[in-house]
Amino acid sequence: MKKFFIHSMGCKANQFEGSVIKENLEKNGMSEVKNIEDADIYILNSCTVTHKSDNEALYLLRNAKHKNSDVKTVITGCIAQIEKEKLLENDFIDFVVGNDEKLDLYKIIEKADGGQEDRRADCLQKKDTCIVGNIMQKNNFTKTVLEDMSKTRASLKIQDGCDNRCSYCIIPFARGKSRSADIDFVIEQINNFSKNGFKEVILTGIHIGQWGRDFGLKFIDLINAIEEKTTIERYSLGSLNPLEIDDELLDVLNKSAKFCPHFHLSLQSACNKTLKSMNRLYRVEDYLAQIEQINSMFDLPFLGSDIITGFAGETEEDFNTTLENLKKSGLTQIHTFPYSVREGTVGADMENQVPENIRQERAEIVKKLSAEKYNEFVEKNIGTVSEVLVQKIPDKKTGFLKGITRNYLTVLLDTKDKNLINTLQRVKLTKFDNNTIYGEREE
Repeated sequence: MKKFFIHSMGCKANQFEGSVIKENLEKNGMSEVKNIEDADIYILNSCTVTHKSDNEALYLLRNAKHKNSDVKTVITGCIAQIEKEKLLENDFIDFVVGNDEKLDLYKIIEKADGGQEDRRADCLQKKDTCIVGNIMQKNNFTKTVLEDMSKTRASLKIQDGCDNRCSYCIIPFARGKSRSADIDFVIEQINNFSKNGFKEVILTGIHIGQWGRDFGLKFIDLINAIEEKTTIERYSLGSLNPLEIDDELLDVLNKSAKFCPHFHLSLQSACNKTLKSMNRLYRVEDYLAQIEQINSMFDLPFLGSDIITGFAGETEEDFNTTLENLKKSGLTQIHTFPYSVREGTVGADMENQVPENIRQERAEIVKKLSAEKYNEFVEKNIGTVSEVLVQKIPDKKTGFLKGITRNYLTVLLDTKDKNLINTLQRVKLTKFDNNTIYGEREE
């Protein structure tokens, strides 16, 4: 029996696919090991959002060969999709496998055993279906995939690919056009999660707001179906483009007893000049009003966002505009990272590239602002009573259980009672100290 070690980098969609890879390999007679030294095959499910992730992937593959010279190394995921020829030049990489091929890794391994080594990646641009959906519909989420999900909140990939062409982004070339999982399949799998004891499901994908377009449906159609046809107690959403949040969607979510008021807005900049250069088709004024509307409609909603600093042509004045708009926004937390030039994108050929050290300096400034905003948000929550989903993994230092509120705050509970794991508890948030939120259960 062949033994494999698998590591998934990057987004929730990639983490989900890693679980599917594991499932398919085990169904085809292979077994997972926890140490590279014990593996016959090392699989890296890669991410290519930034150069940093590219470099990390190469390090991990090289290190796998260092730890076990006999191990066969396989790189799949987004780097494999767009950098296949460069990757094949490295002698520490044995196989480069495309994003859709990753779900049939066992077939590639079988070919290699038979002396038919095929190290090519496929061309994702030709794909027309949400492959993960089709595979999982056949496999029907068996025990292995369920057990591999993070803590007590399960992720479900509902969409793949992206139809946008943002100037900075390589992902559409790595993932292809937007494809949606069938609505009946999504409902079936959410109910499957519920039957297996999960209390919350997170809808993930590359661009979930584009779900349904290939079927002539809208994202709100899926949300309505989840509300009406599933038994799950809580659901939350992955990242959304501001253009995909309208009054109809907010009204349904506001009235929902299942929706967790956590929004992650894919903003990327708070300067209209920079947004235009990025080919982001909205204005700062519009999404600032949208943030204000969400804050007024929901009770203490968590509002996260993405911001890229130092995009090509971003002047000091442009950055200061972004900073001032972020300061006055009602955001809770800002996930920020310096612009990473990606070959093959429009941004890579733009003039006036910002020096890397300045990109990083600006990112650090936004990170500091994010910490301030998060702390302010937490303080607003202290003294309130929240519904908390108790998680599987206790706090390492104290042994006390942790949980997550509907609005995405992690709370350290006043109990070590493992019988409470994966239950919903009413908890009063009592204090915020040393970056830890403390809570007391209400009987």
